[in-house]
Amino acid sequence: MSLDPIIIRPNFEVGPPAKCAYLILDTESVPDGRLIHKIKYPDERLSPEQAVEKAQAEARDKSFTNSDFLPVAFQYPVAACVIRVGHEFNLQRITCLDAPDFRPREITRTFWEGVAKHKAKLVTFNGRAFDMPLLETAAFRYGCSARDYFQNSRNRYSGAIDLMEWFTNFGAARQGGMKLDLFAKLLGKPGKMAVSGDQVYAMHQAGRSQEINDYCMYDTLDTYFVFLRT
Repeated sequence: MSLDPIIIRPNFEVGPPAKCAYLILDTESVPDGRLIHKIKYPDERLSPEQAVEKAQAEARDKSFTNSDFLPVAFQYPVAACVIRVGHEFNLQRITCLDAPDFRPREITRTFWEGVAKHKAKLVTFNGRAFDMPLLETAAFRYGCSARDYFQNSRNRYSGAIDLMEWFTNFGAARQGGMKLDLFAKLLGKPGKMAVSGDQVYAMHQAGRSQEINDYCMYDTLDTYFVFLRT
């Protein structure tokens, strides 16, 4: 399988099939409570949910911004949305991987198979710090091949495009305000609306997978618009 058969609800494709030049990507993830328990609290009798709660509390205590974000190595993907873009920067297709089931293993496998098939340049916003490590670790977890990517796309300056890296001069001017929401709103786009990233874990626990993927799709569209202006 590739990116092609997995279509977002509703099916959205523009024009006849054409060669893909760019894959615009955004992901959402949740903490793996079982892994956190094994690594951080092996001697404590905790449920996966309790392990996540304890780790998040510790993260908040150490954070200057009261963030409970856990390292990406402790997370797995629950949404990955991809926009296929042509050589003229035209939008060809919007896809939420493994819809409507949104299974982490299938999301990961389908993504890496699509990367190998299209051989297009990946475009993210903050992907070098989050989305790509998330999917790379998931490839390791589930035994998915990402050979072409590791051979051809890991050069910081000529490989995949990270728009946040671009705007911050490859980290030299990294500031708290340099977020996708800011650049989307500069373009007059809605940016963040009813959902934000810190709500995803609670939404996942409540079984709201489609809403998570809709939110991920909106961020992917914002990334596409920022890429066009850039």
